[in-house]
Amino acid sequence: MKTRFLNNVKIVSTGHYVPSGVLSNEDLEKIVDTSDEWIYSRTGIKTRRIANGEKTSDMAYLAALDAINKAGYEASRIDLILVATCTGDYRAPSVACRVQALLGLSERDVACFDVNAACSGFVYASSVASQMLNGGRYSSALVIGAETLSLYTDYEDRGTCVLFGDGAGAMILESTNEYKPADFYLSAKGELDLSIVINDKIAMDGRKIYQFAVRVFEESIQKIMLDNGLGKEDIAVIIPHQANLRIIEKAAELLNIDIEKFYINIEKYGNTSAASIPIAFDEYMSAAPRQENKKVIFVGFGAGLTWGAAMLTL
Repeated sequence: MKTRFLNNVKIVSTGHYVPSGVLSNEDLEKIVDTSDEWIYSRTGIKTRRIANGEKTSDMAYLAALDAINKAGYEASRIDLILVATCTGDYRAPSVACRVQALLGLSERDVACFDVNAACSGFVYASSVASQMLNGGRYSSALVIGAETLSLYTDYEDRGTCVLFGDGAGAMILESTNEYKPADFYLSAKGELDLSIVINDKIAMDGRKIYQFAVRVFEESIQKIMLDNGLGKEDIAVIIPHQANLRIIEKAAELLNIDIEKFYINIEKYGNTSAASIPIAFDEYMSAAPRQENKKVIFVGFGAGLTWGAAMLTL
């Protein structure tokens, strides 16, 4: 049996940014053979945000700035920037390096890199940041999920074009001597016959992904709760990847956890891949009363196939 080591990390602040452009179900009715009723009944989505010339790095920077400003945080304290994305501006440099430059931190000693685990990316990046903070070298991590999926959406494919939107979310974590345990479960099952892929356009086997997603949502939440001895009463909120409302509802039913325990905003934004969890988390943190020492659980799945869950302490 493996020995497990818990990290201690403090959530300092959160932020998000979504572009002003809105693509509604009614707009999609004019583009492809679909309807508002068809889309909403199957996905829970009403609108999604679409970038207009904004790059992934622009949105990542604005989400980071939102988190920094909310806490009145000294950006110069940041010594680690991780961006979860599969839609970076360039093959190289990383979005993280662009964010460093936009924040005016290029002359400071900051480690910067991107993490690509598709829609699971923010869970993966949070795990990497937490472990680097607990390694003693770094003290302040800016973790961002940012995507411009509209650039890769096939608006002739009614099965996928109704799902995706753009946006970014950010979280600042610090190493701490306080008892703020964090834990992470990450896994993957590499595919040769790809069930979801982003190349020139997004292509997906929707039925296969639905079945996979329900299973790993349930298993990931169960595992992170069991590994940490958590009951439902210990959890303030579960922030799921906002892929499809029906997936979240089915997973909640199988877990016997009230759907009210899940924060859901898919109706407004659609699936923003690695950005969906941090956008939802920031909305939750901005609206909900702080529940000290309660746990927040992130859970996600994505292309790869990848999946995982995170537990952080408020």
